[in-house]
Amino acid sequence: MSNFEIIGGKSLSGTISPQGSKNEALQIISACLLTTEKIELKNVPEITDVLNLIKLLKILGVKVTRKKANNFIFEAKKIDKNYVKKEKFKKLSSKIRGSIMIMGPLIAREGQVNVLTPGGDKIGRRPLDTHFKGLENLGAKIKIKKNNIYQLIGKSLIGKKILLEEASVTATANIIMAATLAKGITEIYNAACEPYIQQLCKMLNKMGAKISGIGTNLIKITGVKKLHGTSHKILPDMIEIGSWIGLAVMTQSNLTIKNCSIDNLGIILNTFQKLGVKLKVKDDDIIIKKQKTHEIKTFMNGSILTISDAPWPGFTPDLISIILVLATQAKGSILIHQKMFESRLFFVDKLIDMGAKIILCDPHRATVVGINRKYSLKGTTMSSPDIRAGIALLIAALSAKGKSVIYNINQIDRGYEKIVERLQKIGANIKRN
Repeated sequence: MSNFEIIGGKSLSGTISPQGSKNEALQIISACLLTTEKIELKNVPEITDVLNLIKLLKILGVKVTRKKANNFIFEAKKIDKNYVKKEKFKKLSSKIRGSIMIMGPLIAREGQVNVLTPGGDKIGRRPLDTHFKGLENLGAKIKIKKNNIYQLIGKSLIGKKILLEEASVTATANIIMAATLAKGITEIYNAACEPYIQQLCKMLNKMGAKISGIGTNLIKITGVKKLHGTSHKILPDMIEIGSWIGLAVMTQSNLTIKNCSIDNLGIILNTFQKLGVKLKVKDDDIIIKKQKTHEIKTFMNGSILTISDAPWPGFTPDLISIILVLATQAKGSILIHQKMFESRLFFVDKLIDMGAKIILCDPHRATVVGINRKYSLKGTTMSSPDIRAGIALLIAALSAKGKSVIYNINQIDRGYEKIVERLQKIGANIKRN
């Protein structure tokens, strides 16, 4: 079984550039199904989740050309109607959560789509109701067939006012993509407004869609008859940027994170600063100098700081694990409240084994008592439960004294491109076995 072998406790130094955004890429690639014309996508992260979605599109009949590293051209001239019968389609759908993103584009273009229950991280219940209800509002009819196959039929989608029960990013994207080719006007209230959604809307507008309200929770789409090709560059991955900030502080390193698209980071930098992280923004780069200590701030009344996740522009749930690890070596205490997924904090037992002082209050909350670097975490053998916990454990291992081995690294590979090579370049003692 493949694993990462890490000798920790070493300061790192140098520059690192974030890959393209994983979450944006999954939506943008799916949107290529909305037109028969060529779409060129730049800064595509070549990670397993994205590459598996590209394979899925090839099974659907999309011609995909890799122009150069991280640069692809998609041409969906014709959709293979028999895709759902193919065993490869079923296997790939079960591997990635992003497979659900073909639903909106295909029902808009073909009037029918078959999807399987998607794969992805096991981080708690992630129902598809918001996707289905949104598309039903546009006129789609849903049938549940054998073998976990959902069939949606909607030969003539009609725009409508839709109030989402939750501000789901993927559901918002699916409904937007379907609505671009629906008749009339669609208004989505309580829409997700993450940068991923903003980028999707901007690309669709370049393709000829009519979308307004971009960046707000009320998105208006006036349907058009046809979309055309375009070129689009994916934003740097904000989750990677946060990961590298956590890595620099935990390993007491001098690190420059290049080309971060600062304007699209929301409150991420401010949240790290609440944990005493000292960083400097220069142009579009983030510079972090070696810190001997970092102290968790308190609320103005002196009570313990709480960091919780929330829909954008709140703090992204994908960085909660990084904040938690960072708090283990800080001065002070903090309450981590993971509201959106009930299984994302279950990796803390591995950090406790490494010497961290953490109390798991319930599936959603953990209290971290920072040890203020009185001693280092110690290396251990562990397994990565999901992408975000996996990178947090890797950061902990790189800061720990001694040797660590991390198994189930395919979870980390799903979200981080060439991670061993990139870490080695800044001085990390890590290898893949």
